Amino acid sequence: MEKYWNNIQDLLVEYAPKVLTALAILIVGLFIIKFIVKAAKKIMKKQDVDITLQKFLADLLGWALKALLFVTVVSKLGVATTSFAAIIGAAGLAVGLALQGSLSNFAGGALIMIFKPFKVGDLIEAQGVTGVVKEIQIFTTHLNTPGNKLAIIPNGALSNGNIINYTAEGKLRVDLTFGVSYDADIKQTKEILMEVLTSNPKVLQDPAPSVNVSELADSSVNFAVRPWVNTADYWDVYFGTTENVKLALDKAGIEIPYPHSVEIQKEG
Repeated sequence: MEKYWNNIQDLLVEYAPKVLTALAILIVGLFIIKFIVKAAKKIMKKQDVDITLQKFLADLLGWALKALLFVTVVSKLGVATTSFAAIIGAAGLAVGLALQGSLSNFAGGALIMIFKPFKVGDLIEAQGVTGVVKEIQIFTTHLNTPGNKLAIIPNGALSNGNIINYTAEGKLRVDLTFGVSYDADIKQTKEILMEVLTSNPKVLQDPAPSVNVSELADSSVNFAVRPWVNTADYWDVYFGTTENVKLALDKAGIEIPYPHSVEIQKEG
């Protein structure tokens, strides 16, 4: 018993200072990390950094500092940091290979938050989906489609693909085409189409709307009708103009041609 007690005393004398030092480093380190993360959040808030990016960067900074603190504490306990670092590196490589897709989405989310190709509330088209941005998360972005469906797009594919932001410039051009009979008077038709546009209060006067002959088709003279609108009024003007043009042309007696089928009968 005396021999065991002496061994325990020797171990306490050898390791107690290391344990106490490591414990002190851990407590002080956690306090300093908390202070640094809080200060970083304040700085980002003063710089008007996006709130989603603020949380992401603060969490990333916190975990990185905690990992560094953990290695420091372990080294103070006498564990060889070289072998420990090798174990962490091997584990990190294995996890990275297993979560390759998730890491790609993570990196894509970071790029979106940093470069801001769009923000919450913007109408965008990406990855074959059109919708209003509802939420930007670390791994995915959520869109509300015109049919009120929720589309969830991985940030990896989103950041590496083409993105059309319909809201960024504040104004959109509505592209419409209407065909009339070859018998119709071109000048009169243009005046009627322009009247439909200028009488709509949601059609902007700057840039000015335009009406031009775009094509001499097989059975019709086609007019390119191009009103400019605020983004929120796009569909109202699109559908309203289509209906009002039909009513106005009918009232003026201008024919909108449609395909006719001709039946050929053989004699015999």
